[in-house]
Amino acid sequence: MWSSLAEFFAMGGYALYVWSSFGVCALVLILEPLLVRARFKAIVHRLKQEQLAEQFDKEISN
Repeated sequence: MWSSLAEFFAMGGYALYVWSSFGVCALVLILEPLLVRARFKAIVHRLKQEQLAEQFDKEISN
């Protein structure tokens, strides 16, 4: 199919579409777990703050 490495990377004239598609896919696969982890940490932090606020309110009302 391809007689050289340069021809392979050119992808028959569709290199820009092919390699940018691979790049976007790789970027999404890298970013998704990082963003999920950051959101999870933010949610846990918020829940801890809410729990501390409730405990503080209970201590004040007693």
